[in-house]
Amino acid sequence: MKNLEIIKAKIFNKESLKRELAVWRFKNKKIVFTNGCFDILHLGHINYLSKAKDFGDVLVIGLNTDDSVSRIKDKHRPVINENARAMILASLHFVDAIVLFDEDTPYNLIKQVQPDILVKGSDYKTGDIVGADIVKAKGGEIITIEFLDGYSTTSIINKLKKGE
Repeated sequence: MKNLEIIKAKIFNKESLKRELAVWRFKNKKIVFTNGCFDILHLGHINYLSKAKDFGDVLVIGLNTDDSVSRIKDKHRPVINENARAMILASLHFVDAIVLFDEDTPYNLIKQVQPDILVKGSDYKTGDIVGADIVKAKGGEIITIEFLDGYSTTSIINKLKKGE
């Protein structure tokens, strides 16, 4: 398989992800799930995602579609379209699966994935994390990761607007 094919093979729809999850579960792989917009990938994202993968064997990322990002961020976002964001994330060696979701939250996707570990940034309180109830009900863990100071897509966009 060529590199680009390997990258594309990590991008799933919800149906193909279901099959891959069955294989990983059969192999007793610990499945970690996180989600986000991941618009303008930066060092903070790399730090966060690599640490998330360290908690298990398989890292599944729920990626907001362009429409979803526009609804939850603002009408000028995302800067990078969903297909490009998916390819960029899939090119990271520690990422195993990307699946797009169009809802404002990944609740239904988490219900489908049934991860062993749900990871979010430490700006969330465990009780406020969408899908925490699903993961806890099956005996899974909720983990929060500190953000890397000074890195955010919003701060990058603001610097560009100021011409810095």
